[in-house]
Amino acid sequence: MTAHPAPAPVDVVLPCLDEAAALPWVLARIPDGWRAIVVDNGSTDGSAEIARRLGATVVREPRRGFGAACHAGLLAADADVVCFCDCDGSLDPRLLVPFVRAVCDGDSDLVLGRRRPEGRGAWPAHARLGNLALARMLHRRTGLRLHDLGPLRAARRTALLALGLTDRRSGYPLQMVVRAADAGWRVTERDVPYRPRTGRSKVTGTWRGTWHAVRDMRTVLRQPPAVPDAGSPR
Repeated sequence: MTAHPAPAPVDVVLPCLDEAAALPWVLARIPDGWRAIVVDNGSTDGSAEIARRLGATVVREPRRGFGAACHAGLLAADADVVCFCDCDGSLDPRLLVPFVRAVCDGDSDLVLGRRRPEGRGAWPAHARLGNLALARMLHRRTGLRLHDLGPLRAARRTALLALGLTDRRSGYPLQMVVRAADAGWRVTERDVPYRPRTGRSKVTGTWRGTWHAVRDMRTVLRQPPAVPDAGSPR
């Protein structure tokens, strides 16, 4: 009988599209004992090969879209707690340690990173404005008072899967929060430093990209509550 390796204590999902320059920095900061799952979303710069060489688990997701990459990573995870982090060097994966502790200790069901920009160009004005508008719309829709809908987050894997997330574009992070709120989850924020990313953003680097992201997220906010079998992880 073949022995299977025990699941990692934490899986970190890293959606990746042409992030060869940032990958070494990001993967070097994955906490010891945790597993990095790099989801290659069609890179042409050798990102997948670099990630594999640096010890990450690489998953290929041919469907383009931030949500498609994130969900492919969630499906590939087997740890009790799953984290999400951008792969562009703007966020340090080590910041996730207290996030995971809050989930494991039962203090929160979903922990989000509230980005605090450091350095010029870390968070363009148009991206901040779009984020602020979405936070206000989220409050009207769910009652949650959040300041940011950033990509750094942690929650239990089985509970995330039970949310039945369907968005595969820019609305995925928001849909996760909306459905978690509808299911009665405790959603909390923690301040995290936000560095200038390596390379140009595929989403918020331009007004056009930001507008498409906001459009996707407004579509999510218009959806009626529908979270079958997705009660609080408590």
